[in-house]
Amino acid sequence: MIKFFNVTVNFYGEKRALDNVTFDVKKGEFVYITGESGAGKSTLLRLIYADLLPTKGVVLVSNKDISHISKHSIPYLRRNIGVVFQDYKLLEDKTVYENVKMALDIFYLQKKSVENRILPLLRRLGIYSRRETLVRKLSGGEKQRVAIARALINEPSIILADEPTGNLDKERAEDIIELLRDTVEMGATVMVATHDKYLIDKHKGRIIELKQGQLVNDSEKTGTTETTDLN
Repeated sequence: MIKFFNVTVNFYGEKRALDNVTFDVKKGEFVYITGESGAGKSTLLRLIYADLLPTKGVVLVSNKDISHISKHSIPYLRRNIGVVFQDYKLLEDKTVYENVKMALDIFYLQKKSVENRILPLLRRLGIYSRRETLVRKLSGGEKQRVAIARALINEPSIILADEPTGNLDKERAEDIIELLRDTVEMGATVMVATHDKYLIDKHKGRIIELKQGQLVNDSEKTGTTETTDLN
């Protein structure tokens, strides 16, 4: 499903955000990308949805080499990828419902079909009562849940979540992880970048740990699920 072969990303000439990273994620896996701030977690996710191209190496998504993908091809790649951005990337002057609905517009669904998809998900995420509220009036935690709803609404085959529980209390955070796990049961591949050790320890999954851009632990190979200090 997702493969990295000797992937390196250089920023500003010499600074390496990722350094010779290789791994293989299979369809239906739930994977944590862990590491302290600046370890390369967000960079790794950006490569998968082609927001960034590698300096060296090969990135395969659904058996397609996207290492040198053209701008024209990127929208087609992203149709099957749901992304939860760390900074949300929501439209502040649109409502909660409108923000989520935009992810479905490319499918030209009937109004009732759209409602039948969106409303149950908003209920599950605890933001149904805010569906007609402008995003700019929401709290950080509410915005985070809108971003998650938008990422999940078109049932993508790949879900990438960058610190999806960062602004949530423990109970809400666990609900989000359980929801993401549910998508795995339906066949999705999920990769979650996080430094929340509590969630990683409680909700077990494969761990790919980065340190200064290098892959220092892959629990699939080492069997080690203990993480180092992630703060």
